[in-house]
Amino acid sequence: MARIFLIGSTGGVGSRLAPMLVAAGHEVTALHRKPEQADRLRAQGATPVQGDIMELMAQDLVPMIEGHGIVVFSAGAAGSGVERTSRIDGEGPREVVAAMDRAGVDRLYLVSAFPEAGRGRDPNPNFEHYMRVKKEADAAVVRSDLSWVILRPGTLVSEEEDGGISAGLALPYGSVKRGNVARVLATLIDMPAIRRELIELTDGDETPEDALSTLRRDI
Repeated sequence: MARIFLIGSTGGVGSRLAPMLVAAGHEVTALHRKPEQADRLRAQGATPVQGDIMELMAQDLVPMIEGHGIVVFSAGAAGSGVERTSRIDGEGPREVVAAMDRAGVDRLYLVSAFPEAGRGRDPNPNFEHYMRVKKEADAAVVRSDLSWVILRPGTLVSEEEDGGISAGLALPYGSVKRGNVARVLATLIDMPAIRRELIELTDGDETPEDALSTLRRDI
């Protein structure tokens, strides 16, 4: 079992992931922004730590991350503006990578974005900015020495897991339930042989274990 530092613990994916990890026997530290969110996180079995990824720099994150074995970054600006998108989706993962290097923590799971998500509509400058900073953050993680996995879900829908997904290095575009994203993250954490991979994810007809088993590289 692992000590896991979860960034984005109150979001649509993170709020589903935390109790899954606790149920699997992991010890979860959950970063949250608002004081009133702490009680819910404790009720899920996580240890709350207050902080805002809009403000936290690498040096602030180091003492929070130290002593953990895994970091999960599932935070996102959720369309709340270009400035927040740049900071949370773009700069946030880079600050986390720097903090992990200093803290001696190796395993990172980053929730990114499916490259085609939202395409086919009229161009939207805010969306193009979102996709650009997501890709830049992905590139920074890939350049790092960490044992990373980047998960690129399709368009997120607010539904619970149903156990049916498609996952691979390249997939046709589709949507995916937030509950399924959380379950795939929980499954990946228990499959450490899957590392340094970019994985695309949609809803489908395979279990997470079966879909991910084809990506396993025993080391």
